[in-house]
This record gives sequence, structure tokens and C-alpha cells, in this order.
Amino acid sequence: MIESVGENVTNLKEGDIVMPLYLGECKECPNCKSGKSNLCHKYHLTFSGLMLDDTSRMSIHGGQVLYHSFSCSTWSEYTVINANYVIKVDPKKIPLQHASLLCCGFTTGYGATWREVHVEKGSTVAVLGLGVVGLGAIEGARSQGASKIIGVDINESKRGKGELFGMTDFINPKESRTSVSEMIKDVTEGLGVDYVFECTGIPSMLNEAIEASKLGIGTIVVIGAGHGLTREFNLVPLLCGRTLKGSIYGGIRLHSDLPAILHRCATKGCAIISTLTI
Repeated sequence: MIESVGENVTNLKEGDIVMPLYLGECKECPNCKSGKSNLCHKYHLTFSGLMLDDTSRMSIHGGQVLYHSFSCSTWSEYTVINANYVIKVDPKKIPLQHASLLCCGFTTGYGATWREVHVEKGSTVAVLGLGVVGLGAIEGARSQGASKIIGVDINESKRGKGELFGMTDFINPKESRTSVSEMIKDVTEGLGVDYVFECTGIPSMLNEAIEASKLGIGTIVVIGAGHGLTREFNLVPLLCGRTLKGSIYGGIRLHSDLPAILHRCATKGCAIISTLTI
């Protein structure tokens, strides 16, 4: 809830309920106008811990500077956020405890299947890692009409959760000495899948994701970064027609896309809501 607004903020007021995000949308820069990317040039993702003007608006007693985590700092009770990084939420249309689940993880996976690559009806999908991002990718693939959705995780308890979200097949790599990519091919008549969503961030999984995708037409979407910024992978499978693509927040745009996801979950329901324990 907004406690107060700056003098130049005209679209929000005290008492408004908002969802804070780490990506804004100006609708004027080349990326926003293209409709192809959620990486706005003006209200971009920041890693410095500072706001867009390279200052911090927060401090503790004694004047020690506190830093902004990805422009929003949502783990704190109070924060200062650029108005261009929030979207207003109507609690009469969607319960706030439901809306809060759609700010990051789930929507990142869901958006990757909808906005980033547009999974087609009847296509086959593999999701590596069934945390909240992976589960979001499963539900997104299901809502897009995928015919086979394979979930991969070493945690056996994820089987039931994956099925709740729309998973059709589950692979636990611990149950076989066969590689993950071969296990995926085993349940796809040796072909692999149309789309692989890599949500683990484990370095070795990138090659497995590439190998698990279909020859000539497979697409691999990397969502999990994990530790370290470099990866080694075999280039030959990519030369054979596969596409490797990165994704931040599932390609979701603050104003153009997020309201549609909120509306869908409010009117049709989302499996993520059923996981609430409070």
C-alpha cells in the first residue's frame, strides 16, 4: 500500500494498492514500441542497488545508506520505488494474497511460454526444475494447449505439484544413470521436445536442455541463471536448427501484459493459488 507519493507522481495516490516490479515500461523507447521485448530502455533492470538517478532514497539511523534490491526491495516493510515500476491492483477484482504470488517467480515461468516463445497448441514441452518458476512454465504450457509437458526434478515430491499445474510426465534423474536429455527422448519416441525451459541454473543442465530439444526446430529458453555468468555448451546442436533464447521475467511487460495475467487468474483461476498455506 502506498503511504505517500512524490510531488511529480500523478497516476498514483496515498492508499493505492500496488504490485512492485523490477522492470518498467515507458511505451516510448524502441524496445517498448517493438512489442518484442520487456526490457525497457528508460525504466530498465538495475543491478547497482541505486535508483535510476544513481542515488538511494533509504537510510538507517546515523545516515548509513541502504540499497534498493532490483529497484523494489520487497523484502522490507517500507521501501521507496519509482512510480514507473509499479502497477495498481484492485483488491475487489483479485485477492491481494493471490496477486502477491504473481509479482515474480510464477509469472516468470508462465510468461516464458506465452510471451517469450508462444508455445503452440499440440506442441511438446520439457521443464527442467519444478520450483515456482518451473511450475509457472508448466501452467503456461498447459494453458497454451501443449500436448505433452514433461517435468524434470530430483525432488520426488515435485511430481504431485507438477501434475496439479498440468504436467503429463515426470522424470527424476536420480532414478536412472541415463542423461536427462536421453530420458526426455525416451518418452518422446526419440525425437525430443519442441520447447525446453531451463529453470534450474545448474551449468550442466544447459547442454541437457539443448540435447533434449528437437533437431531442426527445438527452442531452449534459459530462465535460471544460477551461480556464475559463463557456460560451456556444444555448438553443433544449435547449428542444426535449434534456437537458444534467454528470458527475464518471462518477457512480461508491466502495463501491456501483467493485467491480463491478473485478470486470467482472477476469473479462470491459477494453480499457484491452490498452493497457498496461509
